[in-house]
Order: sequence, then C-alpha cells, then structure tokens
Amino acid sequence: MEERQTVIASPDGSTPSDELPVWDATQTRILDAADELILRRGVHGVTIAELARRAGHSRPTIYRSWSDADDVVRGALLRRVAGIVAEFPEASPSRVSLVDDVLRFSTLFRSDPVFGRLLDEEPEAFTRYTLQRVGLSQRLILAWLARAIGAAQDHGDVRRDDPAEMAVMLLLLAQSAVLSHGTVSDLVSESAWERELRAALDGLLRP
Repeated sequence: MEERQTVIASPDGSTPSDELPVWDATQTRILDAADELILRRGVHGVTIAELARRAGHSRPTIYRSWSDADDVVRGALLRRVAGIVAEFPEASPSRVSLVDDVLRFSTLFRSDPVFGRLLDEEPEAFTRYTLQRVGLSQRLILAWLARAIGAAQDHGDVRRDDPAEMAVMLLLLAQSAVLSHGTVSDLVSESAWERELRAALDGLLRP
C-alpha cells in the first residue's frame, strides 16, 4: 500500500489479541472518511466510491486493505473501540476499580459520536456489527477484560475462575445494558441505571 507505515495490524485490523491495532496513514484517511459518512448518512451511506472521493484515494487503494464497504465500516468501528481501550493502559488492581473501569468504558462507548449515532438512530446496524458475531472489536475488548480480571484476581477480591470465560459474561452484561439503555431510559434514571449495572458487575466478579 502506498505510504504504508510500520503497523501492528494487518489491513483488516487483525492483530494479536494482547496488542492494540495500528493503521497506516492511508488507511487512517480512509477510516476518517468512513467515520464522517457514518455520522452524516449512516452505515448505508458508506460506499467505496464515496470513501475514495472523501479520502482522496483511488478505489483500488481501498480494495488493497478492505474487501468492500461493509469491511471498511467494521474497520472504522474497530478503530474506535481500540481508541477507547487505549484509555485503560493499566490493569485494574481490584474488583472495585475493575467495575469502575467497565462503567467508564460503557460511558465512553455511549458518548462516542459514531457508536452513539448507531445506538440512537440505527440500532439494527449496531446489532449487526457488534452482536451477531464475535468480531475483532469484541475480541479486543475481551482481551482487555481478561487481563483486568486476572490482575484483580491477584488482589484477592475477584473469584478465581477462568478470566477469559468471566470476560465473556462481563462483556455480555455490559453490552446488553448499553444496548437497552435508550429503551429503559423512561423507566430508570441515569443514576439508577449506573447503580444497578454496578451492582450486577460486582456480583458477577465477587468471590
């Protein structure tokens, strides 16, 4: 690829699960264009032709990294997840701090402009891209959660089951709460939503 820099990620963003992916300058411009299109038109507005026009690159350049527009959308969402995970460089040393981090992750996820738009205006697209299969974004989150659970187990206040298996249930719990937040917003206040999610997360982790 032209202007390729040293990257951890392969073009589709795949990378060892314990490393954050990195995209080169050309890929970054294309993903920036995808973000803009999602915000303006939704995922259905992301086309290879429009990506090429906005990013200032040819269609063949895009196809060197992604198979189609849907693949670019997945890459854009992966990059945003990686940016959120990067906000947590240190593993949580205890159950309380781990729950705090998961809640903060949920807040950052919901406040992200792209994910926020999908949650509010295209929930079916959000479900398709994040829930119907375990993709690279989910695996990145799971790897972060498993590391955090393992570190908190060393502190002695998190039950000592398989961190990877616990991470799956922790993700399912938080993901379900985030997805249904808008649905139940008339039934429960924001503070009550956070309180009850905190209690559920703590209960899952408690010895």
